[in-house]
Amino acid sequence: MCDREMCRVEDRDKKRRRFAIGTMGLRKLGEIRVEKLKNSMVNVRSGKMKMMLIRATTTVLLWICLVQLTALGGSLGLRVLKGWPSCFTQDSHSAAALDVKLLPVHARVLPHKRVYKNNGYLVVSCNGGLNQMRSAICDMVAIARYLNVTLIVPELDKTSFWADPSEFEDIFDVDHFITSLRDEVRILKQLPPRLKKRVELGIVHTMPPVSWSDISYYHNQILPLIQKYKVVHLNRTDARLANNGQPLELQKLRCRVNFRALRFTNQIEELGRRVVKLLRQNGPFLVLHLRYEMDMLAFSGCTQGCSAEEVEDLTRMRYAYPWWKEKIINSDLKRKDGLCPLTPEETALTLRALDIDRNIQIYIAAGEIYGGKRRMDSLAAAYPKLARKETLLGAADLQYFQNHSSQMAALDYLVSLESDIFVPTYDGNMAKVVEGHRRFLGFKKTILLDRRVLVELIDKYTSGLLGWDEFSSAVKDTHAQRMGNPRKRLVIADRPKEEDYFYANPEECLQPSDDDDDEEEAVNIL
Repeated sequence: MCDREMCRVEDRDKKRRRFAIGTMGLRKLGEIRVEKLKNSMVNVRSGKMKMMLIRATTTVLLWICLVQLTALGGSLGLRVLKGWPSCFTQDSHSAAALDVKLLPVHARVLPHKRVYKNNGYLVVSCNGGLNQMRSAICDMVAIARYLNVTLIVPELDKTSFWADPSEFEDIFDVDHFITSLRDEVRILKQLPPRLKKRVELGIVHTMPPVSWSDISYYHNQILPLIQKYKVVHLNRTDARLANNGQPLELQKLRCRVNFRALRFTNQIEELGRRVVKLLRQNGPFLVLHLRYEMDMLAFSGCTQGCSAEEVEDLTRMRYAYPWWKEKIINSDLKRKDGLCPLTPEETALTLRALDIDRNIQIYIAAGEIYGGKRRMDSLAAAYPKLARKETLLGAADLQYFQNHSSQMAALDYLVSLESDIFVPTYDGNMAKVVEGHRRFLGFKKTILLDRRVLVELIDKYTSGLLGWDEFSSAVKDTHAQRMGNPRKRLVIADRPKEEDYFYANPEECLQPSDDDDDEEEAVNIL
């Protein structure tokens, strides 16, 4: 009995000890887990602290870099990327040839909007080739400014010989055009809806302004019409503003539009830089504006060196265009009067007589030369380093420009501005506008050929009346003062077509400022 009782007590004691031991084990295990949890939390907190420190340090460093860049005046804008290849350039080799310069770009400050009472809206349709339209746009901006009217972005010619479908924004940077002039004139991309509907319905006053008119004509004749009809459409805008006798501020505004506001699209500018770089890699280059295309010869009636069949083709073309008023033309007389573009053969003789280095690169800024290889052989023999945009660029680069003659002309324009020497063989619109632009850029060398004297000298040389030395000496003497140097613009009262063209010699924009020693003298007046 006693033993049994003792056994029970011992069993209870054993159970109590086992329970106590189990309880202590659980407590110990719990304490271990709690300790691990604490350690884990400490590690997490430590990691978060490290990440916060890293982020804070990075933020401070970035802020310091931004402050430094701001202090240096650099602004990382989109224009830094302007030199990169456009999406139209698919040839990686061509893209690698692009000259990319990451120059510091300053923050652009837009001019304040000009506040004035709007007298109405001016819609203009330009006519002719690229440079004829370019000068017309400059005139129309100046006219809109002085009439206090809103100008609608000009419409470009699509019906001329070139039949180029390009819109304004396909050739020029339209947003830059609008914003850069907003302190002078309000320019809109299109008419307000109500007025636009009226124009679409044909309810608009349309007229061509009188050629070579001064600003008083527009004040007295055009402004009352705009105030009456709210919208006036000028449908022919070439040579509508006089060269001389205009207010000085109007003349300066024409220059500001031409040299600052009319910037080509990024795509055209990029391609122009690439062509110039490719030429510069091989030394200096001369741009020859060889105006010997079929349309020029048909229009002028100049057929020197052409076959009988070619003369017939040119005559048919001249009669096909009713707005080309002169139909019966004596080519020989016109040539002797200096009114024909030099032929490729005459051009080769002239360049040689002027001692132009045989090894200089000559970039042909022109369309297809009439007569092709047969007419170019003598020039190629005298100057073997001939180049064209088609030979310098790949087909992929020019694909977008095909059938867009104005865009092609824009590319030639940019290369012409950058050339070491510019030689036009005819005084057409491109020759004149490039001449004036090169004057603005510092009177860069432009050889202005005296065709009347040249054809007389050439005929004497080819007939044996002059030896080469005599011929060369006479050519050089004739052109000694025709190299684009500063000179007064010729003014002929009552004969504006015969006087010097404003855009060929915008002398009002070339005056040095007494208050500024900047190398680019003309910047101040713009």
